[in-house]
Amino acid sequence: MKASFRGSYDANNSDGTGSIVVNAGGVNLQASVTGGTFFNGPLLNDLTLSVESPGSFVVDYIVPKKDVRFQFMNTFKINEKPLNLTYTHSVVENQTSLDGKLALNSNHKVSANYGFKSGSCKVKYNYVHGGVTTIEPCYDFAENSWDLAVSRRVDDDSVVRASYQSSTRVLGLDLRRNSSNNRSIKVSASVNLADKEKKPTIKAESIWDIEM
Repeated sequence: MKASFRGSYDANNSDGTGSIVVNAGGVNLQASVTGGTFFNGPLLNDLTLSVESPGSFVVDYIVPKKDVRFQFMNTFKINEKPLNLTYTHSVVENQTSLDGKLALNSNHKVSANYGFKSGSCKVKYNYVHGGVTTIEPCYDFAENSWDLAVSRRVDDDSVVRASYQSSTRVLGLDLRRNSSNNRSIKVSASVNLADKEKKPTIKAESIWDIEM
């Protein structure tokens, strides 16, 4: 069996999240909690339990909402190019969405998301330049807004990513570094340009992989 634990901490709100994943015979069992569970005692109000068969399906049970969310994944070939589809449905919230990703080649990918209830539709283009820089423009037809993310691999272990969302005017910067001892560290900073104070938000996240 193999277990992976992920923890994150929000320096601005003194808040944290965490999840643990256990692989058992090709099926992943996961439990996720948010900051309220950590800092206010062993509560179940922010607990999500998941069962996943990678590349096939995911079933989530969201405890506070008493909701079950299903995800089904499949891959098709279009002119010898892989098309990955993901169907998601939440029972209580009655939300259904369809995600698709088409790999034109190793450097060019197109993905789209459609929400059946809201009618929202997002299209994203992924372009890899020189094997180290990734550019991802995204357009939201429902909101008539666009997002842009640019990431660059600094070395074999570090990636820097900058992003901007026009609908919320949030500018973000992430730095992720992998270490050789099955641990990775991610530091994120964001600022809302629409806010008069423009107070930055800083979050640190650390991931450990533990063999059992």
